[in-house]
Amino acid sequence: MVFDPEPSLVASAPFSEEERAAVYRAIHTRRDVRDEFLPDELSHEEVMRLLDAAHHAPSVGFMQPWNFLLIRDRGLREAVHAAFERAAEAEEALLPQERRAQYRSLKLQGILKAPLNICITCDRSRQGRTGLGRTQQPEADLLSTACAVQNFWLAARAEGIGVGWVSILREQDLRAILDIPPDIAIVAYLCVGRVAKAYAQPELEIRQWAKRLPLKELIFSDRWGNRINNSEG
Repeated sequence: MVFDPEPSLVASAPFSEEERAAVYRAIHTRRDVRDEFLPDELSHEEVMRLLDAAHHAPSVGFMQPWNFLLIRDRGLREAVHAAFERAAEAEEALLPQERRAQYRSLKLQGILKAPLNICITCDRSRQGRTGLGRTQQPEADLLSTACAVQNFWLAARAEGIGVGWVSILREQDLRAILDIPPDIAIVAYLCVGRVAKAYAQPELEIRQWAKRLPLKELIFSDRWGNRINNSEG
């Protein structure tokens, strides 16, 4: 039997001006939240809306490789926080001496302050050893899971909920604390909670740790290194 996709196609008109503005506002005002979390618990309905947004992320071969581990237990979060402290100490030791004081002044996580932590993982065996679209790019499942993180983050911004991605964690520590099997890849550890205020610009930019790169310098035309002209769109 030949599948006819035509009956499944629906109109795909542009969003209204107000809808487009809301999408771009979520993108441009999304922040990595660390110290601005309020103690209020998120409702089950709110969390499920965010997870449903994440679950609707694009995935190569429609493999949907993600799982979402919700962590509210204080003891577990204290163990993760202790693992963060060890990892941050090791990271600081790798920095030039002149940057270490600034590094120590940064708030780099909200593990204990946020009422909810979420570990997002990737099951690399879902849909088989290769899966559609992964034979030539086997890491496409990990990239798909990163798209789920982004969906979650943008939906959270629209809900007035803050998200912080904690990357200063050793994988083996998280596996041991959360009983994550060795064949499951850890993609993101997120701190999630309501916020009343957020930085107008990325916090690391405000604190002069880094700055946003000019977009024009990141765009090539046709071949690597061939920069577009200022007049090109």
